Amino acid sequence: MTSPRPVRPLPPLYAITDLAASSLPTHAEVVLSLLAGGARLIQVRDKRPSDRARIADLSAALVAARPAGAVLIVNDRVDLAIITGADGVHLGEEDLPAGVARRLLGPNRLVGISTHSVDAAVAAAALPVDYVALGPIYTSATKVTARTPLGPEAIAAVKARTETAIVAIGGITLERLAEVRGAGADSVAVIADLYTGPDIAARVRQYVHALTEGGARRS
Repeated sequence: MTSPRPVRPLPPLYAITDLAASSLPTHAEVVLSLLAGGARLIQVRDKRPSDRARIADLSAALVAARPAGAVLIVNDRVDLAIITGADGVHLGEEDLPAGVARRLLGPNRLVGISTHSVDAAVAAAALPVDYVALGPIYTSATKVTARTPLGPEAIAAVKARTETAIVAIGGITLERLAEVRGAGADSVAVIADLYTGPDIAARVRQYVHALTEGGARRS
């Protein structure tokens, strides 16, 4: 098994912001709540059309993240990552190619990419990326999609063929952590289940505890 880049360890929880689910007005405020719970790898998933609003919000989120030593990833937009000084970018199927993103961002910032099958994940792992997101593992509560859930066995199948970090995404809950991590996921991306109650930080703490002390470690 090979990886085109040195394997970079990821925090076991990959938290993703969601304004609608959180009921908070800005991504910066969501990030503050996630940080308070112990999240240290956060993707700001901002789909608003105004670049001005995105830049201001992301810049404020970075101000919050820096003292905590957290890594802040921008969804889709390499240009916004460069403008704000974010720690990296997460690419979807319609975004810039990974090689172009890597050239623009340089060698030290994170580049991740979404995939939706075992073969696609293995192919993506050969690109100049730091991690490959694989999903949906289960039926997603956040994204309406016609894709059939892959199941945790897909994680194991990818890990058998690459050393690149795998981030599992899609329908992951506290109850499913042990199964996903046991299949080999290096990190678990969670959106909807972080915002199920009034106290986001408390929910994040449950995840951090389960992933670091409660037995849901990668086998």
